[in-house]
Amino acid sequence: MPFLPRSVYDYRRRRMDALMDAERLDALAFVSDEFVQFATNFHVDVRTWERPILVVVPRNGAPFGVMHELSTNHLRFHRDRGALWLDEVQLYSEHPRVGSRLPLLPQWPALAADLLHAHGLSRGRVGVENAGGLLARVSAVLPELRLVNALAGMRALRWVKCPEELQLHRTAASLTDFGQACYREHIRPGRLVQELDYAVSGMIAEEAARRLPDEHLEPRCMTLTGPDAASPHGNGATTGSRFQEGHVVVVICNVRLNGMLTENERTYFVGRPSDQQRELYETARAANEAARDAAVVGNPVFAIDAAAQAVIERRGHGDYVLHRTGHGMGTQGHEYPEDMAFNSRPLQAGEVYSIEPGLYVWGLGGFRLDDTVVVGTPPEVLTAAPRDIDSAALGAAPV
Repeated sequence: MPFLPRSVYDYRRRRMDALMDAERLDALAFVSDEFVQFATNFHVDVRTWERPILVVVPRNGAPFGVMHELSTNHLRFHRDRGALWLDEVQLYSEHPRVGSRLPLLPQWPALAADLLHAHGLSRGRVGVENAGGLLARVSAVLPELRLVNALAGMRALRWVKCPEELQLHRTAASLTDFGQACYREHIRPGRLVQELDYAVSGMIAEEAARRLPDEHLEPRCMTLTGPDAASPHGNGATTGSRFQEGHVVVVICNVRLNGMLTENERTYFVGRPSDQQRELYETARAANEAARDAAVVGNPVFAIDAAAQAVIERRGHGDYVLHRTGHGMGTQGHEYPEDMAFNSRPLQAGEVYSIEPGLYVWGLGGFRLDDTVVVGTPPEVLTAAPRDIDSAALGAAPV
């Protein structure tokens, strides 16, 4: 598929149009990389804080945008592949050159204002992620333009995935399962942790090249081992860390495929787990399963977190919880909604969540199993890497 097929744009555009109708907006304006990608299928290749971009989706008309000249050929690659949902792009330059007629970065607000005016939006109501930064200077050029904070509605656009997006999550999930199998095969005492992470990333890249040539793949592998795993994201000093006999190991094996990210995390043991490690592992596994089972259409969002928390509290390990059970996923790893523990709206079919309750014990390590789950009746668990403790004990007799 060309990054994402045109049918995904049609689905997202219907949702954008519905938001504009509900909020009486004449257009939506996107400036952050993940929202621009959502609206255009363009894998943004600049940091937007230093090279600002803008994509405007009018209620009546085709999207148009302002982008940095660094993206010139990147845009052409996307267009030639049939993977760009954006025909009109005005480029600007960050420095003057002899012979160049491109507007310069200081002219960005005037350039954006000219485009809005040319598309009949100089007096329009335009929904924005926020009205600050360079957009505030655009409204100064167009005093009758009204920028309306529409962030809540924009976030809601990304909750429910269409069938093509869900299939992409499934495909990515199968690659993460492949990656977890590589970890189970290659974790051994004495091996450098960071070296194995890069090696598995390479194995995933090779497998993806075999299955999915000419697609966009980003493996994201990170391992925490022993006491370092007591911090959900490690101790910040991974260089030189090695697997050791008796360590608990948390493996984060995520894949972003064609702009959609899928998570898969497992806990392993280097050798036979102790009684304490076994108890904490089984608690994390039971919490994960309870939370997955709660991802049912009509349940409140917080039911997922509450189900996991209830298991952990019942087993007496509540003091070891440092984060919520999960988050939405999509064009970025931490997608909306981000407030799972406090969100009371009903779950909708087709939402995608990470289910990752964790326990963290200082001096011992972390215990976390993370699955990617599609809300449904019943829920669909996309990640299938083994989660039983026999499979988690690497190089040991069954427990």
